[in-house]
Amino acid sequence: MAKEKNKYSESELQEFKEIILKKIAEAKEDFEMLKGSLTHKDDHGTDDTGRSFNMMEDGSETLMREEMANLANRKEKFIKNLELALIRIENGSYGVCRVTGKLIAKERLRLVPHATLSIEAKKMQ
Repeated sequence: MAKEKNKYSESELQEFKEIILKKIAEAKEDFEMLKGSLTHKDDHGTDDTGRSFNMMEDGSETLMREEMANLANRKEKFIKNLELALIRIENGSYGVCRVTGKLIAKERLRLVPHATLSIEAKKMQ
């Protein structure tokens, strides 16, 4: 009977690290763009000088800003989770399900590189 692997090899971890670093770079770029939209850094000084908006348009703008803020918060949390995954790679616990103790499938980690639960554990929730 073949012994079941309990951790990924250095080359496998390097592959995951590259995926994570790429996702972090993309997420940080998106996050900065969202932040810029929220702070009006990207409006190039084209603030409205007159009060031409009606209340409905003001409400719509507020809702849009709230949605952008929520997206920015989610993106920031995603970045933090990816950074935690890099720490797990460094300390040797990456890819191990925190519930079952078994390796998380490579396919899952390629799609969700910050995953800490296997599909099996996720279904148990």
